[in-house]
Amino acid sequence: MIRHIVMWKLKESAEGASRAENAVKLKEKLEGCRNIVPGILHLEVGLGGAGLDSTYDVVLVSDFADKASLDAYQVHPTHEALKGFVGAVRESRECVDYEV
Repeated sequence: MIRHIVMWKLKESAEGASRAENAVKLKEKLEGCRNIVPGILHLEVGLGGAGLDSTYDVVLVSDFADKASLDAYQVHPTHEALKGFVGAVRESRECVDYEV
């Protein structure tokens, strides 16, 4: 199994919306990828909480049956479609994939 974790720090404002508004939009878009390919075992999206010491605004934690499933997810049209939005609203991104 492959665990895929991605964290985004968002711009203060972008695409006519605030950081908080874009965080919610990104969460919704990512959750729309939950069942786009076979082999997605788990997909969870969290938002940095108000009053908590968060350095990133949005986190994706997902598990894939194998590398082939992760690779299929990466190039799926639904996932590809959200990359433009992410590029416009993100300040930075960190990612790690590892075997569980």
